[in-house]
Amino acid sequence: MSTITLIGTGNMARTIGTRAIAGGTTVEVMGRDQAKADALAKALGGGATTGTWGAVPAGDIVITALLYNGVVPVVAEYGDALAGKVVVDISNPFNTTFDGLAHSEETSIAQEAAKVAPAGTSVVKAFNTILRNVLENGRPTVFIAGDNAPAKASVAEFVTSLGLRPLDVGGLKMAHWLEGMGLITVSLAGNGIGHGDFALGVDEFAG
Repeated sequence: MSTITLIGTGNMARTIGTRAIAGGTTVEVMGRDQAKADALAKALGGGATTGTWGAVPAGDIVITALLYNGVVPVVAEYGDALAGKVVVDISNPFNTTFDGLAHSEETSIAQEAAKVAPAGTSVVKAFNTILRNVLENGRPTVFIAGDNAPAKASVAEFVTSLGLRPLDVGGLKMAHWLEGMGLITVSLAGNGIGHGDFALGVDEFAG
């Protein structure tokens, strides 16, 4: 992996970009506000560059570091510029009371993005079950869902380069349940655990 592209300039873009640079990956930043994209690339350092909004991303992996309601419109707007890319959706579509998902059907933002993506584009769900402070400082498990095995393998390789553990949960339909896990994470932070310094993971037991 040589380059990833971050579409978005917010906190998650900064966090993933920082870990990517530390892991030896070059980062390209794209944002509607070019000044913000330039500022983030400068802050990341490590050879980070900026691209033009809507242009063909430099990275084979394109991470949509956007609020959930922006992901599908942006994938549609980029259109053929994403052909052949692996698009990673990290969003969580929570409702306003944080006790359910914003969409009522058994779907996900990743599945909806796949419907508008151009031919040859693979959409993968990842990173959405991890709170930003844990992603910044911890070594959480990154759950991955997608229909294309090589695309998931490339995302897993990228996750490993960040010093994190990738776990494949199955096809893209599982993205719906990953969004549910994201909701459980937030609910645990506000209730049973009472803070955000944790992540959901998997313990394996032999015998």
